[in-house]
Amino acid sequence: MTIVAALPTQRRRRPELAAFLRSRRARVTPEDVGMPPGLRRRTPGLRREEVAQLSGVGVTWYTWLEQGRPINASAQVLDAVARTLRLDRPEREHLYHLAGVPYAPDRPAPDVPEVSPEIQGILDALDPLPAVLYNARYDVLATNVLYERLLMQNGQGLDTGPFGIRNVLWALFSVPAPKCPVVDRKRELPLMVAQLRGAYGRHVGEPGWEEFVRRLAEASPEFARLWRSGDVVPPGTRVKTFRHELVGEVRLTSVSLSVNGMPECRIVTYTPSDEESHRGIEALRTVDGTRGVDGARTM
Repeated sequence: MTIVAALPTQRRRRPELAAFLRSRRARVTPEDVGMPPGLRRRTPGLRREEVAQLSGVGVTWYTWLEQGRPINASAQVLDAVARTLRLDRPEREHLYHLAGVPYAPDRPAPDVPEVSPEIQGILDALDPLPAVLYNARYDVLATNVLYERLLMQNGQGLDTGPFGIRNVLWALFSVPAPKCPVVDRKRELPLMVAQLRGAYGRHVGEPGWEEFVRRLAEASPEFARLWRSGDVVPPGTRVKTFRHELVGEVRLTSVSLSVNGMPECRIVTYTPSDEESHRGIEALRTVDGTRGVDGARTM
């Protein structure tokens, strides 16, 4: 009795936390979160690595959490896991209690996380590669100079649209095709919408997400049609062709990098895929908001 009483409360909670997470994971199917069911699934519900991927956390970290190991979990990360596992309010509160994190039901969960100076420094250090920090909804959270110049047309960057924050999907779907900086719209935009739908599965019913999808569908019949298709794909590396009014077309390979501590956020870098595109990016470095290549003023 003395030994049991001396055990730290948190240590006694860990086996309960492990059992609770396993039971919640077992009841969520791949179809529930927009993933293909696959064949020969021996695990009921989602696998650990699938929960980690959908929550934007490392597989090892989530495995240790589910094993009841003594690791620290922030409220933001627990929120991401709770959304993936589709926990209701009592279950979410129970998760917080078992993890030893204060539960604040009225705590606002901002759609746009704060970007640290260190993350901005990484983006800036990637010059001469265009780089951007997105969340799962394609909100533009931070950029470097080359990314801004790549998306600039007629001296104008990405419009904030009606949401008060710049969003790539809104920018691409709200401009006529000839003015779109993405050359192969018919290939790229369906893929981006399918990635959005994959993320949407973790946010069904959230006002910010529902309002975003509704208003974009109202503004763009093209988006509405693609959204109705129900296609889902994960983010991946691929070559994209951009057009710029001053440097022409550049072919860039996009690579996504996850960011620890920022669930569902990713840094995307764009690397020239051929020598001509290398020259185009070099020329882009001489462009600013009012002047063209080599200082020639734009109109």
